[in-house]
Amino acid sequence: MTSDLRFSRRQALAAGAALPLMAGFAQPASASAPIQGGGFAPFHRFMLGGFEVTTLLAGTRTVPDPHTIFGLNASDEDFAEAARSAFVPTDAAQFFFTPTLVNTGSQLILFDTGLNAGGINSALTAAGYSPDQVDVVVITHMHGDHIGGLTGENGPTFAKARYVTGSVEYDAWDKTGNEGFETKVRPLAGKMTFLQGGGDVATGITAVEAFGHTPGHMGYMLESDGAQLLLGADFANHFVWSLGHPDWEVKFDQDKAAAAATRRALLGMLAADRVPFIGYHMPFPAVGFVEANGEGFRYVPASYQFMLNAG
Repeated sequence: MTSDLRFSRRQALAAGAALPLMAGFAQPASASAPIQGGGFAPFHRFMLGGFEVTTLLAGTRTVPDPHTIFGLNASDEDFAEAARSAFVPTDAAQFFFTPTLVNTGSQLILFDTGLNAGGINSALTAAGYSPDQVDVVVITHMHGDHIGGLTGENGPTFAKARYVTGSVEYDAWDKTGNEGFETKVRPLAGKMTFLQGGGDVATGITAVEAFGHTPGHMGYMLESDGAQLLLGADFANHFVWSLGHPDWEVKFDQDKAAAAATRRALLGMLAADRVPFIGYHMPFPAVGFVEANGEGFRYVPASYQFMLNAG
């Protein structure tokens, strides 16, 4: 008697399903892949008109008890409710330190330098640059997390660069005897250009007075081919507590009333004109928009808007 070699569809599916199970018994199990831990690229690049803009993550750290830094004039209940609404904890915050590179096509301009030379050098390398390619270094203000990378063990980090900063800011720190200023900034003063609000770093890059966080704190407006973006530095330092409650006091604002007025004015402008901004301490890659929201504002992280404008 001949055997019937025809298989029904059900039989074929059953046989196929059994094969992986049988193979598993026949072969030794492979080792599990190691847990890598969280992470992301330390740079983010996009086009703004004819400018190429790269945000650089020069450092990040977890800071405990953020209510001792933000919302000093807010109750524990209000602070906790703002955090709960944004799905962030009240017992810790993640700080980001984000210098920005702008390639105008003729100059490579770096805004701020991070906590130290190691951090900014690592971020530059990841982004495909070296420090000696930087033509101009702009310092928005003289806090240590912005000037720390100016020099390292081998001297100035950006040996071929010239430097730009606000005259009001420099003059204010010049009188303090601050160690960071004396070791990082003053030795470079001979290569510095000093400007005021409305002054130009380069064509399409204009200083915007944002006083209060420090006496002469500056932002910078980028404009290229009809596109705008504000490099906001530290006028707003947290995407929830600074934007949602611009009148809440911040520990690191030297003139808290002036800083709050600046914060509200700039956030209002960004929301009304729908201009994006880069915030030095916003969640990396630190690029977003501002939406008016009741008495405050809401942070809207950039998604694919700049990819569509990349040409």
